[in-house]
Amino acid sequence: MLAFVAAAAALILAIALHVPDPQISPALAERRADVTHGAYIAVLGDCAACHTAPGGSALAGGLPLSTPLGTVYSTNITPDPETGIGKYSFKDFVRVMRLGVRPDGTRLYPAMPYTSYAKMSDEDLQDLFAYLQQSSPVDEADRANPIPWPLSIRWPLALWNIAFLDDSRFVADSFKDAQWNRGAYLVEALEHCGECHTPRHATQSLNNSKKFAGAVAQGWKAYNITASPQSGIGGWTDAQLALYLTTGHAEGHSSASGPMAEAIVDSLRYLKPDDIHAIVVYLRSIPPIDNAPAIALNPPAATAEAPPTSLGAQVFAGNCANCHDWDGKGVQSPYAALLGSRTVNDPAATNLLAILLSGSSAPLPAEHVFMPPFVRGHSDDELAAVANFVNGYFGNGTAQITAADFSSARMALH
Repeated sequence: MLAFVAAAAALILAIALHVPDPQISPALAERRADVTHGAYIAVLGDCAACHTAPGGSALAGGLPLSTPLGTVYSTNITPDPETGIGKYSFKDFVRVMRLGVRPDGTRLYPAMPYTSYAKMSDEDLQDLFAYLQQSSPVDEADRANPIPWPLSIRWPLALWNIAFLDDSRFVADSFKDAQWNRGAYLVEALEHCGECHTPRHATQSLNNSKKFAGAVAQGWKAYNITASPQSGIGGWTDAQLALYLTTGHAEGHSSASGPMAEAIVDSLRYLKPDDIHAIVVYLRSIPPIDNAPAIALNPPAATAEAPPTSLGAQVFAGNCANCHDWDGKGVQSPYAALLGSRTVNDPAATNLLAILLSGSSAPLPAEHVFMPPFVRGHSDDELAAVANFVNGYFGNGTAQITAADFSSARMALH
């Protein structure tokens, strides 16, 4: 028995200390990196969104990311030799991107989406590395992650990788055309959509039985993007999907807020039209999953001349009607439209609560549309009342938000 325990302990130790080989194609040594293409890969991968803190230097890290394990701070990926990746070899870089292992053997938490980046091609990784190496170096030390023991111990992540990491490259489906395969590569690897839109098990591995069916992270819900007409994007036209991905708004459907708005600002709006269309083509092929009530599409019966008189309606009249109007179509901008929005129809009102607490702005700066947070000057009871009113008046009336829900939302957002 002791011999078995000793052997098991030795095996676990060997796994924990092993620095895996990222398996780069030898043919890559003869290829010259394309820095311009690497810049585009950085946009596709949305690197700046996580590796640039508010008010901080580009790609110097320090952005706090809330996870079920605790707060994880993004790292410095500028070519600074002491605090960034300036001393990384290309092999070191690929190992981090595909396997989540630093040159010194430190394991990364899967808050870094290496589980998706593992599918990237050698060529795209080579171009991305070349681009990062010629960016401006910033002397900015990584911040310590305040994750409590024993979750702060990193070596068990080696076992997590064995159990849950599929580090195989993306392989084109020969039964699909080039456009579909390009969309699959973008969605599955570079844009890593599943990291937010797929729910997770308690182990924090993706629950691919509900792939793209929607999930909550950092206090925001990434909605169902399967082909379900009721719960997902099955009822959207190709043009509406493309417009949403590039501007953050699709008339009659939704306006982006929170992390999705950030993804549009930092990544999606810069994509080539062909790549946007490829993403749309691939999303159309995602098997539908029905897991949310139908969205109410009929405009409310009441008018501005005869508004409701509940507490929620009073809060709406005093704070919201000037921008959103009583018909839900928006006044100053289409971004303010409420009709058809999943945010308004969600029974949990996750993003509605987040917007009331944090505010929202149009993803495209040219719109200059900003909704301020309403947490100051309003009690939790008032905010719960207006959330329920908006859901009932403009949505499907399935929400039952309480003041306690706002307290929970605050904790999730901060």
